[in-house]
Amino acid sequence: MNTSPEQITIIEVDKIGSATSPLGLTRTIAICPSSKPPLAGDVVVVRALTDSATYNMLELPSGRLAKINPGDVLAGVLGRRRALKGFMGDVPATVAIGDQLHLLNMGGVIGISTGHHSGLSDAIQVEVLGFACDENGRKLNIADAALPVQTELSETAPIIIIAGTCMNSGKTYAATELIKQATRAGLRVAAAKLSGIACLRDTLNMSDHGAIATASFLDCGLPSTVGAADLPSVAKTIIARLNESNVDLIVIELGDGLLGGYSVETIFDDAQLREATAAIIFCASDYVGAWGGIELMRRRGIEIDVIAGSVTDAQMGQDYIEKEFGVPAANARRDGARLFELVRPKVSSFEFRVSSSLATAEA
Repeated sequence: MNTSPEQITIIEVDKIGSATSPLGLTRTIAICPSSKPPLAGDVVVVRALTDSATYNMLELPSGRLAKINPGDVLAGVLGRRRALKGFMGDVPATVAIGDQLHLLNMGGVIGISTGHHSGLSDAIQVEVLGFACDENGRKLNIADAALPVQTELSETAPIIIIAGTCMNSGKTYAATELIKQATRAGLRVAAAKLSGIACLRDTLNMSDHGAIATASFLDCGLPSTVGAADLPSVAKTIIARLNESNVDLIVIELGDGLLGGYSVETIFDDAQLREATAAIIFCASDYVGAWGGIELMRRRGIEIDVIAGSVTDAQMGQDYIEKEFGVPAANARRDGARLFELVRPKVSSFEFRVSSSLATAEA
């Protein structure tokens, strides 16, 4: 049942979080209470109650960062986070006007904080003013603007997947350098952020380095991929959208780590996605992380093609990995051209064959 018109209030917000961007909200927003259980992706309007010394910026739909001040009225979305080096939080079982929640990331994902990294100050506390709604009192959710779900892959450009040990291991730098080098080589490149928590920073960075089309799980109505029920279908949906741009290569970054709460490992359990992947680059910050990534993937019958990330920042790291682990290594900062050249032959020889499950369905 929708909220009655007399319960709807019109409010002017000071800042809009980028996690709401699929809906194209303006600063004038209709809000209402709701008797329905809160869902991840519900748009909420809140007032900031506190400041933070280390985490006080909001990414706007434009990608620009704006300082959050106590008293600011913000529009964000309910969601969950499991950041090893950031905040942890969940969508509470109930959300009512006047409840106090927390800002969990700079994209405007809001929930109840359950902890944070010791290097951060407490999350900004916010007071719930209401749920964003339409003129009929129906709650707005970013899933309202989600791409149509694709459960199968058809033809696709070669895909390079970049995974890593955890956040801040060098994945985005490797992805953007790869995009830049491939673009300079004359390829039409598309890119995606497939897991993590909603923020436009990484996909905007990909565009800045030459990607002609970008997408993320946010385009599939997810504020984060914590506990994602079917991340492979999200991946196929994103890949299908990127292929509409007639690209030669798709670069996909898997946010967070191969292990953790963001469902990253499920991507490698899907037969079609494995078949569609021309190369895998794994980023690590140390030797043990690099070794662990190689071994975890081998348990799935998958070989990593290149090790990158901060473990290769020094030449000795690159040399050690190649000698001791027998896997090519390259550093995106020192030699992005080498990183691209190591995977270029796999891209050139790639040919995606529709998996047997899809072939049977089409027969």
